[in-house]
Amino acid sequence: MFYGVPLTSRLMLGTAQYPSPAVLAQAISASGTEVITVSLRREGVGGTAFRDLIRASGCRILPNTAGCHTVKEAVTTAHMAREVFGTKWIKLEVIGHADTLQPDPFALVEAARILCADGFEVFPYTTEDLIVGEKLLEAGCEVLMPWGAPIGSGQGLRNIEGLRTMRAHFDGVPLVVDAGIGAPSQAMQAMEMGFDAVLLNTAVAKAVDPVGMARAFGQAVQAGHLAMRAGLMPPRDMASASTPIFGMAELV
Repeated sequence: MFYGVPLTSRLMLGTAQYPSPAVLAQAISASGTEVITVSLRREGVGGTAFRDLIRASGCRILPNTAGCHTVKEAVTTAHMAREVFGTKWIKLEVIGHADTLQPDPFALVEAARILCADGFEVFPYTTEDLIVGEKLLEAGCEVLMPWGAPIGSGQGLRNIEGLRTMRAHFDGVPLVVDAGIGAPSQAMQAMEMGFDAVLLNTAVAKAVDPVGMARAFGQAVQAGHLAMRAGLMPPRDMASASTPIFGMAELV
């Protein structure tokens, strides 16, 4: 549940870089997602036709401030997105490094504070830094979206211990792994660790078969969550036979 909105799917899907609008529509359907992210810049390029396509999907729209590098730019983009899409939800990105696209934590917290005070329901794209996470919650965010790896890199969960620590520290806070997921197995791993959802784009949009990959991610996220709920077997230092020796026949 995010900001009081219950969802059955734990996969959030981006809408950029698909080979055609038809493929995008099919991928959204195949994934089973209920939330799609849309950049205001992308929507501007697609115009009314693109807006009609994403609304026809029946999914909840999560606009984002992709490409923003300053507080002013991010806040202005968020206000424009609220007018265009009629939603208080906003995925807040304030990029601080041109090569890694790492969030600027100082600008991110400042922008989050401004937007939360203005009635937005903010989904901040952040790192796994606990202090930044605390500051974002203090600013009014009710969700945190730590990166798995740099955007579009496909490296998966690059700092597993950091993400585990974040999950344990923010018990009860919805956490979404956002960025860097390149394979369904990586999305499943995030869900097995107890994260509430994953958000991805490039791994589906740039696949040889985006529709098939979208379906694979949808199933992987579901499987990972079910496995976490069922209780994963802890790793052991030594072998432990699944078939006990007691009761076996003795050959003389």
